[in-house]
Amino acid sequence: MDIEMRIRGLMMDPNTNMPIVILKDVASEIVLPIWVGIYEANAIAVEIEKVQPPRPLTHDLLKKLMQSMNAKLEKIVISELKDDTFYSVLWMRQDEDWVTLDARPSDAIALALRMDCPIYVSEALLAQARLQAQSGEGSVGTEHLKRWLEGLNDEDLGKYKM
Repeated sequence: MDIEMRIRGLMMDPNTNMPIVILKDVASEIVLPIWVGIYEANAIAVEIEKVQPPRPLTHDLLKKLMQSMNAKLEKIVISELKDDTFYSVLWMRQDEDWVTLDARPSDAIALALRMDCPIYVSEALLAQARLQAQSGEGSVGTEHLKRWLEGLNDEDLGKYKM
């Protein structure tokens, strides 16, 4: 089963200075941080803040390409975490046919924002992330990071700053 999530914030990790997308379950207080690259974070921030770049960005081009092919992005699913790397799938429909494509979560999120489609995280991935956080495994599971994420407020998750 997949859990619908929304972007709760986009911020910088104070320890690594890497951007983090914070996803939040729409029905609970569960959050999932996903570390992304600077350029990918910028593509997400541009759409969150509704900034109009002078020329189309890559995700804008993908949106126009999909629209010209009569394809609709129905949802994205962040599906797995392997070796501290998240994986996601684009679920698209073209007429009566379904197409799924592997994508980096940052690209999938940037495209989902532009195409106004829902963002999901697999229930198994959320359970895996919770287990790692409890056991202290992986970069997502450090106790310091867990306390930091739990202590975030609206000011922390305010405007994206790079």
